[in-house]
Amino acid sequence: MKITALVENTTSNDNLKSEHGLSLYIETTSHKILFDMGQTDLFYENAQKMNIDLSKVDIAVLSHGHYDHGGGLEKFLKINGKAKVYLNTHAFEPHYNGEKFIGLDASLKDCDRLVFTDAEIKIADGLTLYSCNDREREFDLGSFGLSAMKNSVRIPDPFLHEHYLLIEEDSRRVLISGCSHKGILNIIKWFVPDVLVGGFHFSKLSLDNTLKSYASYLDSFDTEFYTCHCTGVEQYGFMKKYMSRLHYISTGETIELA
Repeated sequence: MKITALVENTTSNDNLKSEHGLSLYIETTSHKILFDMGQTDLFYENAQKMNIDLSKVDIAVLSHGHYDHGGGLEKFLKINGKAKVYLNTHAFEPHYNGEKFIGLDASLKDCDRLVFTDAEIKIADGLTLYSCNDREREFDLGSFGLSAMKNSVRIPDPFLHEHYLLIEEDSRRVLISGCSHKGILNIIKWFVPDVLVGGFHFSKLSLDNTLKSYASYLDSFDTEFYTCHCTGVEQYGFMKKYMSRLHYISTGETIELA
């Protein structure tokens, strides 16, 4: 299995641009998967430079309903004429960061290639999406100022629109999480995967004993972590001192799981 970051907040490749967002290209034995599409068309531009043909993607997943993960959705639908795009049934609901709208382009929601999911759905052999909306959240870090609408009233976002992709291949369980808004501490406990790839949503946290305790908790699991995007570069550097299996994946970098 190969996982390549088409877009992430950082880049170590002078030929590739970065943006605040995330897009991952995943090759398994049987499938070519696009997980998230970044904020703009940049995921496509970078893919071209890396000789990755996104027209051959056969499955696409949108992790949640925020613009920095689904802003490139329209572009993907144009350059790929076959792949279904799996997203949560709550994904097109309005979402905000403070007063800023950070949701998806609602004009796309009636596209017949979008597959709306809820709870748990097997989308192919070895590929399952989980919303975990019915699972207990032992750890509550709050909504970080993000909000959603319920009955025309703004409420702290419960992140019902987020789901996670579990890939099971060669006796290995690999979990792909966009931003882990429901809490990375909860998610690791729910799944206990062999490998976890995604953001931790820690970028607003101070480099203190609280973050140290989170790092120590994650390190207590026998999981290989590849983080990015909303984790925060400084937070990653701090946590790495307390985590033996923590890595960062930036734009253009590839994880190869033999």
